[in-house]
Amino acid sequence: MSFKSIKQIGPRTFERRAVKTHMVSIGESLPGTIENYAAPELTPSSIICLSEKFVTICQSNVRHISEVHDSALARLIVKYVTKHKNDIGYSHPKKMQVAIELAGYPRMIAAMILGGLSKLILKRKGDFYRIAGHRIAEIDGFNPEAMKPFDEYAMLPPVRPDETCTELAEMFHCACYMIDGNNINVEVIGMSSNLHKLGIDRATARELMLDNPMGQNDELTPIFVLREVTTESESSEQSSTHSAAVKQ
Repeated sequence: MSFKSIKQIGPRTFERRAVKTHMVSIGESLPGTIENYAAPELTPSSIICLSEKFVTICQSNVRHISEVHDSALARLIVKYVTKHKNDIGYSHPKKMQVAIELAGYPRMIAAMILGGLSKLILKRKGDFYRIAGHRIAEIDGFNPEAMKPFDEYAMLPPVRPDETCTELAEMFHCACYMIDGNNINVEVIGMSSNLHKLGIDRATARELMLDNPMGQNDELTPIFVLREVTTESESSEQSSTHSAAVKQ
């Protein structure tokens, strides 16, 4: 089942189809899920857009809350992180602990000190994440409002995001990218090597999904199929629809 919307970016018009799936389980086949739900809609001009969480779950790149023991450093850092309404962010010490274990204690201590000074003196946000590195800003999870059982898991950054997108693009003969989206922001974290052939750079890819149409709750739409709508493609679609109607 899919739901369609239209996105205008400058003079260009894009159709976005949200592809509804079942609730994917940890370790489930990523290409298999795409094959089951989205493959019939794909053409060489199609773009698959994937949720980062969906990819991470399929890659089994998760941590259960029972495996994480928050440290004094994690509890200290969460006191000073920016809090956003309707977004748990890094206010959960166990989520911060996952980030510490990914980046390492020395790097996180440096990020806390230098990032704090940058925010205080330069009035600049985001240096904590840039200094910590290791893509810790992409870590998600331990959100009590998430669907069960994923409210008990931290989702680590997907492994090899660009390579994964390129492999999927080659497998399904289209283009592909993945996003980290929430109620605050949307970022592109992986792109297939052929996406530029469709005139899509990172900024355009981000703008296409900037309103976060995948949603944050139980929408079960981790796959979007995008295509640019042109006069030629509209005519082709109308012709196909007319031919199908004639055959009936």
